[in-house]
Amino acid sequence: MALGVALLGSTGSIGRSALAVLERHPDRFRLVALAANRRGTELAAQVMRYGPEMAVLVNGPLPGEAVRGAGTRWAVGREALIDIVTHPHVDVVINAIVGAAGLEATLAALRAGKRLALANKESLVAGGPLVLEAVREGGGTLVPVDSEHSAILQCLRGACDREVRRLVLTASGGPFKDWEIEALATVTPEQALRHPTWEMGAKVTVDSATLANKALEVIEAHFLFGIPYDRLEVVVHPQSIIHSMVEFVDGSVLAQAGFPTMELPILYALTHPDRIEDAGAPGFDPIAASPLTFEPLDEKRFPAFRLGVEAGRAGGTAPAVFNAANEVAVESFLAEELAFNRIPEVIERVLAAHDPAPVDCLDAVLEADGRARALAREVVAGRC
Repeated sequence: MALGVALLGSTGSIGRSALAVLERHPDRFRLVALAANRRGTELAAQVMRYGPEMAVLVNGPLPGEAVRGAGTRWAVGREALIDIVTHPHVDVVINAIVGAAGLEATLAALRAGKRLALANKESLVAGGPLVLEAVREGGGTLVPVDSEHSAILQCLRGACDREVRRLVLTASGGPFKDWEIEALATVTPEQALRHPTWEMGAKVTVDSATLANKALEVIEAHFLFGIPYDRLEVVVHPQSIIHSMVEFVDGSVLAQAGFPTMELPILYALTHPDRIEDAGAPGFDPIAASPLTFEPLDEKRFPAFRLGVEAGRAGGTAPAVFNAANEVAVESFLAEELAFNRIPEVIERVLAAHDPAPVDCLDAVLEADGRARALAREVVAGRC
């Protein structure tokens, strides 16, 4: 019997890739629910094409009656999002929501015992202890969708914790890795959104340009794989062919490689630990992929990375505050209210004002998140 799937964030880049994967495997997966944040017209078009049982627009208004799609039940708001991830017809939840807004759905899905294909790294960054507790309580399965963490999961298959020496995540370095540091003050949103190897949504593309995204991934890897921060490393790999590496205690290294496409890690998250044949997957040509190069990460050029890893090491609510301040700073940059090179400054000032508290309940995370966002907006506006 085909597994019922709820896709959150269906109108974003990950969501569209997930739909392409699901469409190729109708014998294995049945689309039960679609959810999007604000793009009602695009969501309505997806409903018309795929005919899910349920559709949720988190921030309405709903599209007109003429385009809603016969047989689909529509709803609005965050509560409706929780309703679909816990619905009895849903076996698998793909969480591709952008930002900390995805945390509540992550917790609900895992507490309901669902298989969660997690593309919302901020869930683990902001609420890592709560997510792991939800896995234990509900018996759900947490499988990462990020290409780096999918790569590590594949390399670790069958390995014991005591066999692992370190995890090495790769970063493309973004479009500005060779720019003079002083020139970063002149970066425009258009330039920041031209990622050299990946096609992604605006927020994660800017995060990749500042390398804040790689800090988020380091924190995520810490929670996913239980590896301490001093055994998590990042190297710059401009070609984005090697997605991550695992070094074992005997010195052997396994790496997962593939051309940059999110469809492969999405499919693996749906089928892990098994693999299925996928006619849509591009064949790998090592000659075309060559040469492969690696460089050290320049923390002077990318201070957001250092700030994020420091927040991860501090623990408690510090990673949630890092994430919240970064989200506000990126929004402000895209709105041309903040210079690109000031994104780390906003993050640093918000973190400096924060005293980390334990992440022992959702309210603690939401409170820290809200305060961090408010302070970040004050910093952007120059009021503090």
